[in-house]
Amino acid sequence: MSLSVLSRVRPAFAALGFLALIAGAVYAQAFETLSVATQGGQRQTFRVEVARNDADRAQGLMFRRSMPADQGMLFDFGRVEPVSMWMQNTYLPLDMLFIRADGTIARIAANTEPLSTRTIPSGEPVLSVLELNAGTAAKLGIKPGDRVEHPIFKR
Repeated sequence: MSLSVLSRVRPAFAALGFLALIAGAVYAQAFETLSVATQGGQRQTFRVEVARNDADRAQGLMFRRSMPADQGMLFDFGRVEPVSMWMQNTYLPLDMLFIRADGTIARIAANTEPLSTRTIPSGEPVLSVLELNAGTAAKLGIKPGDRVEHPIFKR
C-alpha cells in the first residue's frame, strides 16, 4: 500500500473507531444494585440501569439484542399512577414487574412478546417497573407480593 493510500485510510479507521466508541456509550449507563426479597426468604440481586426521565423511559431496552442474566432496567415514574408498557423495537423477551411505592410487586407480566405494540397495563397505580430477561421471575420464584429493595422505594 502506498503512503498516500495509508494517509487516507488511517483517518477513516480513526473515524470508525470514534463512532464505535460513541455507539457503545449510548448503552453505557451506571448500574445500581437492586434486590428482590421473596416471601420464601430468598434474596436475588440485580444490577439495573434506572430510567428516571422521559427520554430514558421512552428508550428503555429498545434495540438491544442481549442482556446478562444479572441485569435489568428499572423504570422510575416519579409518582404513583397506572402505567402501560409495550415492546415496540424491543428484541428481548422480558418479564415486567410492576411495583408499588412501598416496593411490593403488584403484578408480573411474564415472557412479553418482542417487537409487539400491544400495551401491557400495570393493573393498578405503581411507582415503577422492573424489566428482567424473560423467565427470570419464574426461575427465581419471584411473585406478586415479594418486595423490591432500591432507594426509590424509600422516599
